[in-house]
Amino acid sequence: MALDTMAVLAEPTRRRICDALRLRESGVAELVAALRMSQPAVSKHLRVLRDAGVVSSRPVAQQRIYRLEPGPFQELDAWLGPYRELWSHSLDRLERHLDNNP
Repeated sequence: MALDTMAVLAEPTRRRICDALRLRESGVAELVAALRMSQPAVSKHLRVLRDAGVVSSRPVAQQRIYRLEPGPFQELDAWLGPYRELWSHSLDRLERHLDNNP
């Protein structure tokens, strides 16, 4: 559910990991280097992300390659839809107000 995804992504380090994985699939060593964090810390966050279904991994030789899973982000996007609509209507009203009151 989107709320679980939001709870998992509320942690800034996990968002940074997702930002890195958005650019390309990566192994733990690449993420450690990109984030300048310890391997145990990155692995801990990857486990939380994996348990929530936000990332998945596949074995390649001796390492695991992580990638983002679209499902949780699609659920989050669907949950945000009504809020986007609300903001859009509010901004449209503001634009009309500003156009009519120079």
